[in-house]
Amino acid sequence: MASLVIAEHDNKTLKDSTAKTVAAAAQVSTPVHVLVAGADCAGVAEQAAKLAGVEKVLVAEGYNKMLAEPMEALIVGLSGGYDAILAPATTNGKNYLPRVAAKLDVPQISEILKVVSADTFERPIYAGNAIQTVQAPAGKKVITVRVTAFKPVDSSGSAAIENAPAAADPGISKFVGEELSKSERPELTSAKIVISGGRGMQSGDNFHMLEKIADKLHAAVGASRAAVDAGFVPNDYQVGQTGKVVAPELYIAVGISGAIQHLAGMKDSKVIAAINKDEEAPIFQVADYGLVADLFKAVPEMEEELTKLGY
Repeated sequence: MASLVIAEHDNKTLKDSTAKTVAAAAQVSTPVHVLVAGADCAGVAEQAAKLAGVEKVLVAEGYNKMLAEPMEALIVGLSGGYDAILAPATTNGKNYLPRVAAKLDVPQISEILKVVSADTFERPIYAGNAIQTVQAPAGKKVITVRVTAFKPVDSSGSAAIENAPAAADPGISKFVGEELSKSERPELTSAKIVISGGRGMQSGDNFHMLEKIADKLHAAVGASRAAVDAGFVPNDYQVGQTGKVVAPELYIAVGISGAIQHLAGMKDSKVIAAINKDEEAPIFQVADYGLVADLFKAVPEMEEELTKLGY
């Protein structure tokens, strides 16, 4: 019949993850429709309408924070006309889509890396150390997409935009408030360059060394779980199996040993460079470039060289 992609956005800007999810959806079932649920999100709908391969954009107002329960009611109400429902494997997608799968009584296929055929997919298991091929049973498919594995579609489309009927709010959850970290640096999951620190940074104060490099390279700053658990940096810095999955053009790992959980979140990066004083550190097994050195000497030298080059 068709695929329905749930758009990822902030009510102003459509996230790149949506264009990548549309690319996956087009391989599952066509035509592809996109659902933009939010508040005052007409501008987002117009952006979604330009995605290549999208036939229709459905706009649902009154879903400002995309809470799981109202989103589940909305998506299930629209599900009748679709044989596949897809969302990016982001915090939002992982929040509402399992509820959708449960209500539709179908198994969710999580974090697909590849569409083999309309009912067969590849997904990572064991922290990305093995790839599992799964075949979906007959019926509707509910899928989250590991967006780092797909290239985004371009913006050459001109889809129709329609209003979607709102679903009744179950009334079992409500938005209370949020505290957002503000940064001039790019978002971690969409940055072309990421520099991350690990336990080897020794303290949160030392992360200013990485921030100086990040500012010169217009990069995002990340961290290993060990650094986050030690309280060096906030949780939203975390890269790894239980954090954010990134695949930038350049990933710089500083003072990170390379535990399997961290590698699962960054090993798809195009180029990986690592600085660690332990030459046996597992990070060097996946790194394209490795420097065995004391980071407290190497990082200031890197900053100095970048300054000489005019960064």
